[in-house]
Amino acid sequence: MHGKLWIFALLSLAATLRVAPAAAPTGVLVEVDAGAHDRQDAPVFYELPVELRSQKAFTLTRLDNNQSVDVQVESGPIPRAVWIIRDKLSTGQARRYRLTPTNKSVSKAAVKTDDDGKCLIVRIGNRVVLRYNEAVVPSSIPGKPEYQRSGYIHPVYDPEGRVVTDDMAPDHAHQHGIMFPYEKVKLEDRHLNFWEPSNGTISHDQTESAVSGQVFGGFRVALRHDENDLPGGLRPMLRETWEVHVYNILDYFLFDLVSVQNCATDKPVLIEKNSYGGVSIRCNRNWFDHPDESEYLTSEGKTRANGNQTRPRWVDLYGLIDGKASGVAIMDHPANFRFPQPVRLHPQKPYFCFSPMALDSFSIEPGRPYVSRYRYYIHVGKPDAAKIEALWHDYAEPVQVRMVRTD
Repeated sequence: MHGKLWIFALLSLAATLRVAPAAAPTGVLVEVDAGAHDRQDAPVFYELPVELRSQKAFTLTRLDNNQSVDVQVESGPIPRAVWIIRDKLSTGQARRYRLTPTNKSVSKAAVKTDDDGKCLIVRIGNRVVLRYNEAVVPSSIPGKPEYQRSGYIHPVYDPEGRVVTDDMAPDHAHQHGIMFPYEKVKLEDRHLNFWEPSNGTISHDQTESAVSGQVFGGFRVALRHDENDLPGGLRPMLRETWEVHVYNILDYFLFDLVSVQNCATDKPVLIEKNSYGGVSIRCNRNWFDHPDESEYLTSEGKTRANGNQTRPRWVDLYGLIDGKASGVAIMDHPANFRFPQPVRLHPQKPYFCFSPMALDSFSIEPGRPYVSRYRYYIHVGKPDAAKIEALWHDYAEPVQVRMVRTD
């Protein structure tokens, strides 16, 4: 009898083991590899394993010194844990971290995004980094209401609070901080212009999300590219989203912009060959008033004298504000169409753009999103080419993260 009971107990235990679900991991051990470049103040992105994707918050511990590291979850189809390498990680070295789910919430975000109904304002602590204009900004040109605009970033500040971008400068009132217009566009048999006030209009459509956190803050917004001279009002040509991440770095400002453009109709949109158009920045209107203190610098070492229509990986534009130099570098991502993209460097005015249409026309096709990615570096002082080059490698060749084991 006792033997039968023992056998029954074993069978019951085996059945229980077969149906008992596997315990969810309490965390993961990951290793970050610097690769071929030194890393410092470099954003790190780690795609969460399936079993951790429902978690909203984590703690992160650096194992070599047992220090806690700020970490934040980036939502999306595949959520990612995001943190920043603060201490230098040298070429060829690796560093291990333990990532653990937590129910604790952060009481106050380091990078805060506020929406006042007119604009989205991103701050690091008490320093404003940038504003995105949701509401229409009226024209600053008397008698020229057509220069009004929404759906662009201005102002952008340097870390000491000086405004490095410009809006509706009298010499080029159609230029608005950071923008993404095309100058020569064809839809069916119609030729459209979204660069100057013409028969094309770009505007803010809606704010989809605003994010604050310890590692980054930012927003996701939808924009419209509309024909504006047809009977019956505006007709949509392109739908666009911008996703902007501002990172928690204070010695300089660093933020990413990802644009996704989709056809708004079942017809392709032809971006015609042209020397300019695309993602653009208009900087402080007084910079080129001091030609000895204002200049472009490209990744190839070129300037306004010889850099126009070249194909650099990054461009820095800098000049004087209140007697002190500040600058903006924009980095082109290797995944971008026709990378490295040609650039338009205006010889007399402080603006430039990345313009893949300078090589030839191209089409944005229905059902095939056109994705563009750029990183912005805002600095005080004249540009340090080695620093910008290191930042570009962080962007273009990010550190690799691998899971060592689950805990």
